[in-house]
Amino acid sequence: MPARIQPTVRQIRLGAELRKLREAAGLTSRDAAGLLGVKPAQMSQFEAGNAGINEERVRRLTAHYACTDAELIEALVEMATDRTGGWWEDYRGVLPPVFMDLAELEHHATFIEEISTAHIPGLFQTEEYARAVFAFWRPELPESELRPRVEHRMRRKVVLERCPYEVVLHEPVLRTRVADRRVARAQLDSLLAQSEMPTVTVRVIPFDVDGFAGASAELLYAGGRVSALDTAQRDTPQGVAFMDAVAQLRSMRTLFRKVEGVSLDPVRSRDYIHRLAKEL
Repeated sequence: MPARIQPTVRQIRLGAELRKLREAAGLTSRDAAGLLGVKPAQMSQFEAGNAGINEERVRRLTAHYACTDAELIEALVEMATDRTGGWWEDYRGVLPPVFMDLAELEHHATFIEEISTAHIPGLFQTEEYARAVFAFWRPELPESELRPRVEHRMRRKVVLERCPYEVVLHEPVLRTRVADRRVARAQLDSLLAQSEMPTVTVRVIPFDVDGFAGASAELLYAGGRVSALDTAQRDTPQGVAFMDAVAQLRSMRTLFRKVEGVSLDPVRSRDYIHRLAKEL
């Protein structure tokens, strides 16, 4: 099977998890290749996510690695065998790969937690709000490039129909007008409507709250089928970063709980958003 030209974040994650198990077992890549009867170079391709690996090989490797976590093994098998292309595949070759990676991450998430201190989160944005954000950061984009970005963002909302989503918003997110007063009011009205969905929890951190020093604490945390497969996503000066190291995930969980701890409860948060909307 030829090597993948550009593996997805999910494919890379599968390879990384197999590598972690191998290293925990004290085996080399050459040892693992021998177990499967393949060349070491091919084993490296599996662990880099550059080549697909079938269910039988995943089970043989995890058995040889003495992995006894049945739930993790089944989750890895699912990652290896899932060939179902999601709606985001319509945009492959049209938008940068990170758009597909984020949509795929959300699609497979068992829960999503998010902290936003800059903009209304993408899963909540109205079409006009999203268009204003994309156009501001990439003013050179022609309509033919801008349209699919906005469309993709709108289609991501489908995850809210089935996945628990908790978001904490700092007050500047609610007050900043990325376009004009009409768009801002429509966005807050839409946010209030979405906050009533059974899967959605919205919390607000007002300006005057004590104990919040996380003005740059942007974070999206997606739960995996098992906690070992959780993923954190953050924006960095170098671009979007997906994090899955144990220490990173622990740190991001702690960060979310700290931010959540100084926020208003959901009922008071909705009341707060109502008051802000009336000011527009």
